[in-house]
Parts: sequence; structure tokens; C-alpha cells
Amino acid sequence: MTPLHSLLIFVAGFIGGMMNSIAGGGTLITFPLLVWHGLSPINANATNTFALWPGSLGGAWGYRHELKKSERPFFVLIIPSLLGGLLGAILLRLTPEQVFARMVPFLILFATLLFMVQGPVQRWLRRKQNAGGQAGQHQPQNPVISGKWLIGASFFQLLAATYGGYFGAGMGIVMLANLGLIGMTDIHQMNGLKNIFGSIINFVAAMYFIRAGLVNWPEAVVMMAGAIIGGYSSAGVARRMGREFARRAVIVIGFVLAGLLLVRR
Repeated sequence: MTPLHSLLIFVAGFIGGMMNSIAGGGTLITFPLLVWHGLSPINANATNTFALWPGSLGGAWGYRHELKKSERPFFVLIIPSLLGGLLGAILLRLTPEQVFARMVPFLILFATLLFMVQGPVQRWLRRKQNAGGQAGQHQPQNPVISGKWLIGASFFQLLAATYGGYFGAGMGIVMLANLGLIGMTDIHQMNGLKNIFGSIINFVAAMYFIRAGLVNWPEAVVMMAGAIIGGYSSAGVARRMGREFARRAVIVIGFVLAGLLLVRR
């Protein structure tokens, strides 16, 4: 890497880590830069997953107090998270390079659309939480879900985790929707569980990518350093530019990148 490339990768990691802490969507910035830097799409995806993994782990730690209040049955979803993360990583490894390269614009477009619906889904979950609070103070925040619902939620989580291990951008909103559909109402506990599952998915996928030799270490180390610093310093930046501005910026960048990659095909 030239000094200029190292600087660009560090800045992309910084912005990606910051965006993941503020509104999510950091992969929509870091992954395309690695591709334009010269990495193959599969190597770029593997390197990106490894570099941004500490951010998802930090997010889980930030919700540790809320996680202590979560009902134990929800932690059963860790199992499909592990299996799906590994399955998605294996599928990526088995995907021919040319096929994945053709899929990249559509994956970015799909991730951008998922990111767009994050706001409406979050508002729906908050309305659900407020409605539950108005219905009575004795209503439990986390319902005791039946075996059938847990099986269905596990299958849905397996699909989300498989997508996460394969590409990953936007998987968080899918997991939030899953937790909302099975009856959770506390948005902070849901975000805590989402971050736990996301860190597990990314860790399993990253470990597989390392074993398969898909991670480019110079780029991964530089981007990881930027992501850690960006995530740590995101609070002050978030106050200055606002969550909604960050969300709109990521959406615009996602559509522009998808369009440019489609034109280049």
C-alpha cells in the first residue's frame, strides 16, 4: 500500500466505524473502497468483515445493562447466529469470483434499501413499546414466547445470520424486525440483543475468512484502527451532524455506489 492508500483506508474505516455507531451502514462506505483499492470483491468483503468486527462487539458491550434484563429464551437465537454466520461465510468462499462481482451492485442496493426502512421499523417498534406501556404497568416488557414462535424466530435468525456472514450490510434491521415480531417491546434490549447476535455472526465469519486466507492483513489492520477510533469518537460527531443527516448521507452514498458499479459492469 502507498501512504495515500493507507490514509484513504484509515479514513474509510474511521467513517465506517463512526457511521455504525451513529446510524449503521458503515459497510456501504468501507467495502467499495477496498474494491476500488484493488482487492477482489470476495477478499474485500472478508477484509471488511474482520476490520469492522470490533465495532459490533463494542456495541454489544454498550448495552450490557439492558442485556442483563432480557429473558433467557431470546439467547437461544445465539445458536442460529453461529450457524448462519458460518454458513454465509462458507457460501461466500464457494461463490465464484465473477459471480460475486456481478452480485455486488445488487447486494449494495439491497443493503441500502434495508437501511432505508430502518427508520420506519424503529418508529413501529417504539409505537409498539408505547402502546404496551399504556395498556398497563403490569404488562411484561419481554413476553414468554411459545416453542412454535421460538422455532420460527430461530429460522428467521438463521436466514439473517446467513446473509450477515455472506455480505452483512443491513442485517441489523432484519434482526430488529424479527425480535419485534416475536413480541419484544423494549428497544434498548432489542438493540443489545441485535449487537450480541451481530458480533457473533461477524466473529464466526471473520474467523472462517482468516482460516481460508481471504483477509488482506495490511488493509485490515489499517481499517480496523480507523474503525475503532471512529467508533470511539462518534459521540461528539453525532451531536454536531445529527443522526438523520448521517442516515441520509449513507442512503445517498449507497445508491450512488450501486449505480456506479452497475454502470461499470
